[in-house]
Amino acid sequence: MVDALGVAVVGFGWMGRVHTQAYARVPHHFPQLGVRPELVAVAEEVPGRAEEAAARYGFASTCRDWRDIAADARVRAVSITAPNFLHREIGVAMAEAGKHIWIEKPVGLTAADARAVADAVARARVQGAVGFNYRNAPAVEAARGLIASGEIGAVTHVRIRLLSDYAAHPDGALTWRYERERGGSGVLGDLASHGVDLARFLLGDIASLVADTAVFIPRRARPVGATAGHTLATGGDLGPVENEDYVSCLLRFASGARGVLEACRVSVGEQNNYGFEVHGTRGAVSWDFRRMNELAVSRGTSYQDQPVSTVYVGPGAGEFAAFQPGAANAMGYDDLKVVEAYRFLRSVTEGRPYGTTLADAVHSATALDAMAESARTGTWTPVTPAP
Repeated sequence: MVDALGVAVVGFGWMGRVHTQAYARVPHHFPQLGVRPELVAVAEEVPGRAEEAAARYGFASTCRDWRDIAADARVRAVSITAPNFLHREIGVAMAEAGKHIWIEKPVGLTAADARAVADAVARARVQGAVGFNYRNAPAVEAARGLIASGEIGAVTHVRIRLLSDYAAHPDGALTWRYERERGGSGVLGDLASHGVDLARFLLGDIASLVADTAVFIPRRARPVGATAGHTLATGGDLGPVENEDYVSCLLRFASGARGVLEACRVSVGEQNNYGFEVHGTRGAVSWDFRRMNELAVSRGTSYQDQPVSTVYVGPGAGEFAAFQPGAANAMGYDDLKVVEAYRFLRSVTEGRPYGTTLADAVHSATALDAMAESARTGTWTPVTPAP
């Protein structure tokens, strides 16, 4: 008989739904896990939203205050999908209550916030996972293996891009995402955090960087009611956008490789244009999230005029076999979160980390803090390794 493991979700916007659906799918794709996540409770302060989630997904109970979940003995693991400014308080409290936590990036507003949650997890001896989902793509894991094997030679440089139009509409509501005290560093925490994680996952630690940031839509209308996702608003009072729409960054890696990272949330004509191109002394490998299950690979001994091949990943790459039987059968975004949920729950059941950890969140947040400081000073800034 498979044991049940009580899970809860704090914050039920779009990402809370994604986590919930991932929990429900884990037994379908990973029956070997040996436990079945049981949806015990959901907390959401917007009236009626938790009840709607319970009716739709089968949570046993609902509440408005996340502290009720911290005190709930039925709950062993918690997804924290609340806004960024709540990450530190909720994450620390859940760890201190003995709950394992799966928390969305960037884990607070600063590296200090991420480190506080990481320290609480370590003290409580619970497991902590972070929502850096793009590294879970089997093609990305295959690219990492190809790079580590030396097939493209010594890495010389990388370009990483995360361009989107989700905030490009001038009538986009002035939600918490655009406020410094609640949303943090804007596109740095929202998209560049993923870029930093991909950079470290593929190439190792970043030693220093220099960055430039900009706000391209300086004022937005305040919403007159509850919002979810990227709601449009008209007629409300205009208020200032306090954090960044855009960041570009030059990177120096500890290995000696160089890099460029660019992220923007107001790129008209770009929908989730996320990806990377890694160049080495004998070849190159690139990945585009919009063609998530394939790589463009150049390898050989020609150096000049060397061809590029399309490689479709299949069983044997990452967790691909849990979803599809053969190469060129597509996986999607939600599948990456199922992989993330599985690795989190495996960490809980086996008592050791699998996949992303709070240490990864601290590393990413440290680089984001360095970007903000570099944009302020206009100088190269060291990325101090996380302890």
